[in-house]
Amino acid sequence: MDTPTSPSFQRALELGRRVLEIEAQAVVALAERLDESFAQAIEMILQCRGRVIVSGIGKSGHIARKFAATLASTGTPAYFVHAAEAAHGDLGMIAAEDIMIAISNSGSSAELLTIVPQVKRRGAKLIAMTGNADSPLAREADIHLDAAVSEEACPLNLAPTASTTAELALSDALAVALLDARGFGSEDFARSHPGGNLGRRLLTHVCDVMRPLDRVPVIASGALLTEALFAMTRGGMGMAVALGSDGKPEGIFTDGDLRRALENGVDVRTTHLAEVLTRTPHAIGPNALAVEAAEMMERLRISQLLVVDEKGKLAGALNTHDLMQAQVI
Repeated sequence: MDTPTSPSFQRALELGRRVLEIEAQAVVALAERLDESFAQAIEMILQCRGRVIVSGIGKSGHIARKFAATLASTGTPAYFVHAAEAAHGDLGMIAAEDIMIAISNSGSSAELLTIVPQVKRRGAKLIAMTGNADSPLAREADIHLDAAVSEEACPLNLAPTASTTAELALSDALAVALLDARGFGSEDFARSHPGGNLGRRLLTHVCDVMRPLDRVPVIASGALLTEALFAMTRGGMGMAVALGSDGKPEGIFTDGDLRRALENGVDVRTTHLAEVLTRTPHAIGPNALAVEAAEMMERLRISQLLVVDEKGKLAGALNTHDLMQAQVI
């Protein structure tokens, strides 16, 4: 194994840094060249009544597939069509109200050029993303997006490296600009990702994770402290709620309150709950997001939270274990 001082080790580091520098410079140059064609592409896509079809071949095809996935998950209906497959039947997916975004560094990919006439014959619009503004694909496009790079990061200047980085960055710029123009928010994003952690965090409400009233340890504030301790043990929430006759919480007694009471020499056999409970417990509504409850508990440094309805009546409660079990935190 090469050591950090060996020539091959140092060469690997130098080459790695050079690749990163070349690709970073390619993206910076791309930002500096961004012009009105970018805004025109955004407007065209926003006005599209159909779907956005993204296509490419080779390494650009991989970028196109990722671009389509990003668009679809951020509010722009889109899908990927392989350029070669399009010429063998998949072209039937494209309709007149659609927009095709064709990605090719050379702008001369035979597979794309084969299907372009058919795409335009159907009435669909064409946006080309290429590294050559004078290429056949760029000339045929309704809008051309310049993704040119001065050099590839490959030492042979052959393997698509900086060019695919530029394509990826430019496609991300389009997706984010479209997201913003559509007013696409975090809840919209979560609805596109219901199976992921983000969807779980953003779509889960307090009522989905709270323990309902019949599972919350409640007790009258006039009861002895020993009764509250028994209720806490049965409830398994590390607390008991003092509930008034009107159904509204009068206070909460937690493990922390118990420790403080014992430190003050309180006799649990003769002391009433009303003497030691916390009178103004923190609460949240059942329709609030579970992440709001988690943020509130973290900010207040508490482990339990009451849930009250719009009339202030106790509806349930939750603790950090409930949020962890629901994978909200």
